[in-house]
Amino acid sequence: MGKNLFIVGLDSFHLNQLKALARAREYRFISLISYKDIKCGLRFPVREFLEQAPRLLADYPGRVDAIVGYWDFPVSTLLPILQKQQGLRGPSLEAVLMCEHKYWSRLKQQEIIPESIPAFEQVDPFDPEALQRCSLDYPFWLKPVKSVLSHLGFLIRDEREFETALARIRKGIARYAVPFNYILNRIEIPGEIKAVDGYRCIAESLISAGLQCTLEGYVQDGEVHVYGIIDSIREGEQQSSFSRYQYPSSLPQQVQQRMIVATQKLIKHLAYDTAPFNIEFYWDDRRDSISLLEINTRISKSHCPLFKMVDGEYHHEVMIDVALGITPHFPYRQGRFATAAKFMVRCYRDGTVLSIPGPEEVERVRERFAGAEVQINVIPGMRLSKMRDQDSYSYEIAVLFMGADSHEELLANYCEALTMLPFHIVHDEESI
Repeated sequence: MGKNLFIVGLDSFHLNQLKALARAREYRFISLISYKDIKCGLRFPVREFLEQAPRLLADYPGRVDAIVGYWDFPVSTLLPILQKQQGLRGPSLEAVLMCEHKYWSRLKQQEIIPESIPAFEQVDPFDPEALQRCSLDYPFWLKPVKSVLSHLGFLIRDEREFETALARIRKGIARYAVPFNYILNRIEIPGEIKAVDGYRCIAESLISAGLQCTLEGYVQDGEVHVYGIIDSIREGEQQSSFSRYQYPSSLPQQVQQRMIVATQKLIKHLAYDTAPFNIEFYWDDRRDSISLLEINTRISKSHCPLFKMVDGEYHHEVMIDVALGITPHFPYRQGRFATAAKFMVRCYRDGTVLSIPGPEEVERVRERFAGAEVQINVIPGMRLSKMRDQDSYSYEIAVLFMGADSHEELLANYCEALTMLPFHIVHDEESI
C-alpha cells in the first residue's frame, strides 16, 4: 500500500517534481489545498482553511500518513497545527513561530550565538514617534516581523527614507499581520513578545557585507543534519534583490563548517525537531566573520531543481522521509551537472508588460539547454507594481533553472538564454 501524503499548497510545477522522485510509486500525492487557494489572493484564508481541513481529512477513505508543504507563510505555520491535530510527526507550533517571528527569533538567537547577530530592535510603524524611538545608527534594514521574499523590507539611510518606508509599511502590513496574528494567538506567547505582533517591525543593523548562502537541512530525533549549501548572489543598487541561487557553494570548507556548527547549536536551542529547515548566513571574508540572517521552517522550493541537477534528486525526498519517520539518505553529486542555478530575471522600474516570450520560444530554450526550466511570472497588460509579494526594489518577471559543467559555462548559457526570451515592457520614461 502506498503512503498517502497530503500537500498544503500543491501546485503543478512541484507536483511534477514529486511525481519524478525515485520512490514516487510508493506515495499518493493528495492536495489538501492548492497553491492558488492559499497563496494567490489578496488575503490568506487561514481561519477558513483550519476549519475546513480537519473535515477533509476525516472524510478521506484512507489513512493519513503525512501532511507536508514546501511554501513559506502561511503554509509553514499551518503544517504543525494540522500535524498535531492528526497525531502525525512534526515540529511544535511554538518552535516554528520562534523561527519565523523575526524579532522573537533574534532574541532566541542572541541567547546562543550572540557573536553572529546584528544589533536590532522592534519598531511600531503606527507610532507617531517611531523615528525618534529608534536608536540604531543609519543605515539599517526595516521590515515587518512577518513577511516573505523581502516584502516591505527597506534599506533606511536617513530620516526621509525612514518616513517613506513607514508609510508604505502601514499601508501594506495587514496582508501578513492579520493571518499571522491569528496563528500567534494559538500559543502562549512570552511576555516580551506579546506586544510585538504581526503589525510590528524589526530594525536591524546591516550584515550585508560579504557572501550570502543558505544551508538546507533537517532535524530528526534531536539531531541536526545539513545536506547542502547554496550561494545567494544579490544585485541592484541596494544589493537587496537576488540575482541567482547557485549550487554547490563556493565558500571555503572551513567557513561552511562554522556555519553548520552555529546552525546545530541554534536549532537545538529552539527545540525545533522532526522537520526540514533552511537557514541563511553571510560570510564577511575581510573580517572572516559569519552573520545569521534568518531561519525558514521548510525546504526551499527554489533549490529543488538545483539538487536534482547536481545531486540527482529533488529534496522533496528529505521533506517526505522526515514526515514519515524515515532516515533520509539523500544522494550526493549523482546528478547530471557539476553546478546549477536559479536565475531571477528582474526589472528595477515600474512599467506595463506589452509582450512576453511565447511557448515556442520557451521550448527552444529547453531544447537548447538540457534540463533547463523557464517560468514566466507576468502576462501582457500587467502593471509590474501590481505583482504581489515582490521585494521593495525590483520585480521578478521570470525565472530560469539551468545546469552546466562549470561556473563559466553556466553564466554563458544564461546570457544566451536571455537573448532567446524577449520581453517588451514600457516604462514611464522609455521602452526596453
